[in-house]
Formats: sequence, structure tokens, C-alpha cells
Amino acid sequence: MKTIKEKLTSLLSKLPEDSAVEDIHYHLYVIEKIRQGLETAKQVKNFRQEEAEGILSKWLIR
Repeated sequence: MKTIKEKLTSLLSKLPEDSAVEDIHYHLYVIEKIRQGLETAKQVKNFRQEEAEGILSKWLIR
């Protein structure tokens, strides 16, 4: 498991040299949201495709 410092170093090495602080902040935000989503997915019941379609059908326009 990478440390925060290692993750940040990896991110910074992939960004252009002229990146603004806002760019770095945005990428950190996205990475954190993905991490949170993956963690939530581990804890929440998974649905089969048919179940998901049934649940979402009331919001979908066909």
C-alpha cells in the first residue's frame, strides 16, 4: 500500500510542469472520490443487472 506521500509524488510526476495548484487539488479530489466509491462498493449490496434496471426504471425515460 502506497503512502500519501508516495501517491502525491506519483501524481505530481504525471502532471505537466506548469500545473496550477487548482489542477493538483482537482486531481486529488477525483482520486479521493474514486477511493471512497470503491470502498462503498465493497460495503454495499451489489445488484444484478435486472435488479438495477428495475430499481432505476422509474427514473429512466424510454
